[in-house]
Amino acid sequence: MNKYEQILIKYWGYSKFRPLQEDIIRSVMDGKDTLALMPTGGGKSITFQVPAMANDGICIVITPLIALMKDQVENLDKRDIKAMAIYSGMTKNEIDVALENCIYGNVKFLYISPERIATDIFQMRVKHMNVNLIAIDEAHCISEWGYDFRPSYLKIADLRELVPDVPFLALTATAVPKVVDDIQNKLRFAKQNVFRKSFERKNIVYLVREVEDKLKYLVETINKVKGSGIIYVRNRKTTRETALFLSKNNISADYYHAGLDHEKRNHKQNQWKVGKIRVMVATNAFGMGIDKSDVRFVIHLDLPDSIESYFQEAGRGGRDEKKAVAVLLYNNSDKVKAEQRISRSFPELKEIKSVYQALGNYFQIPYGGGKHMSYDFIISDFAKNYNFNIMIIHSSLKILQREGYLELTDELNSMSKLHFLVGRDDLYKFQIANAKFDGFIKLVLRSYTGLFSDYVTIDENSLAKKANVDIELVYKYLNSLKSLGILNYIPKKKNPFIVFTEERLDDKSLYISKENYDFRKNRYIERINAMLHYASSNNKCRSQLLLAYFGDKNPDRCGQCDVCTRRNELDLSKYEFDLILDEIKAKLEYNLISLDEVVDISGIDKEKTLKVIQWLLDNNKIIKDNQDLLTWNLEA
Repeated sequence: MNKYEQILIKYWGYSKFRPLQEDIIRSVMDGKDTLALMPTGGGKSITFQVPAMANDGICIVITPLIALMKDQVENLDKRDIKAMAIYSGMTKNEIDVALENCIYGNVKFLYISPERIATDIFQMRVKHMNVNLIAIDEAHCISEWGYDFRPSYLKIADLRELVPDVPFLALTATAVPKVVDDIQNKLRFAKQNVFRKSFERKNIVYLVREVEDKLKYLVETINKVKGSGIIYVRNRKTTRETALFLSKNNISADYYHAGLDHEKRNHKQNQWKVGKIRVMVATNAFGMGIDKSDVRFVIHLDLPDSIESYFQEAGRGGRDEKKAVAVLLYNNSDKVKAEQRISRSFPELKEIKSVYQALGNYFQIPYGGGKHMSYDFIISDFAKNYNFNIMIIHSSLKILQREGYLELTDELNSMSKLHFLVGRDDLYKFQIANAKFDGFIKLVLRSYTGLFSDYVTIDENSLAKKANVDIELVYKYLNSLKSLGILNYIPKKKNPFIVFTEERLDDKSLYISKENYDFRKNRYIERINAMLHYASSNNKCRSQLLLAYFGDKNPDRCGQCDVCTRRNELDLSKYEFDLILDEIKAKLEYNLISLDEVVDISGIDKEKTLKVIQWLLDNNKIIKDNQDLLTWNLEA
């Protein structure tokens, strides 16, 4: 057993690595910049956590997902591995303490959001850290060709000057070939170095069903299949309505979206994980941290915006390597809705500027101020105050984010935190001089450790129960001690944040590049069209379509999707079908030929050839003119 396997079994309890994991680890340990393409659920985190544990020093992990940071920090803490997270919304003092611990403490992992990298406080401190690895999660965000471009990712490469000779490990679950090259260029890889796990999921059956009554299909299908599943929809209202409809039809279902409070979301997710709820109807907010292995079906009621997001969401089925089904429900109205989304996702430039200026007024930021400041953002309150459509706000913020003016974080659900600002000796003197606080301070010190060196998560309810007092009294004590400078108390909160990455500008100075705007709009249209092509295509294997999109060369037919199943009904082996198809294609590619000439293929049964020809006609692969002459359909 080598040292990497020893670390794997000691901290994670696995005896063997999954395919490619150890290769990526060895590449990083050799000091090479590395890009790892691994599908959702492929075990990306192990590829940076193991080498970080094998070396002295700290690993910096860059990710835009606050929920993922918190989830991974908690998981590492459970394994007695010290980890910290820094993200927008934390106080200056919290950040200061965390960075000090990363320099002088035994911290092994620092999770940080990309917009924090450019701040002076981070750049000054990182130079004093013993950094052994920089891991970049969601690495596709660095590419304008990617589906979730974030300008703050472009600052990551600047870390090379601050911590030289430290390898970069870039990780993503979805990247087309152009993005793969772009990631390496933007991160200034010394040389190209890509580890690519095939995106093929042989245990997932991809199906597209063209149905008008989607809800009726749901009930009929879910009643036929076994196991638990996820139904993805586009908006919050539909999650609730669909779950209610399924429940009325005796199917155990619940709903999930980002608008629910943290406790509700946790409860719903746990109920589904343990099998008390069979079906979860959700927006794409239901994704991070889902490690339920026995999901047997993932159904998309609405058309996703891109192949990337569809593939990632469909990939949450069958993590146990057993058979699972990914179904996309589609009809003509989906095409109309997709076209409407284009205009809603790209508001007029004057609307975007109006949203930006309204934000500055809403947060009371003076012109020239606000840089690197973060603000609680409740979109419904903002929309009500300024009479904006919520979709216009959201789309405008996305465009302002891509232009580098601000960042919109995902929702932060932080528990209350506590940190003593005075040392033990000074605290003891304070307790003697202020007897009324003595009992409460002792209770806090008995209940939690590490309060002098770090911010510690606390539960006011638990303290109130232990002291047998009303919770309001606990709040009163904490706030009094805060005002006296004894401790810093940060109450729990639940909000997304807006971070101004540049100072607030006036209308004349706010420049939104028409070239960038058009480029991103065209890329969005391309991705929507690719999704529509996947949904409407009925003559190419679903798996082949998906894999070809991600750059797989000549992927095999899956033999089990709806398209392959129709082909299988011909009662021909794959070898026979492909042999006849190649012969027909060679004859028809540049010619108009009669049926008799096409059928006349030496050494092949005419009946079998006719079956293939009929299938090609039915699927619009070949066309027949008025004189019954056949030719290859070059547009198919």
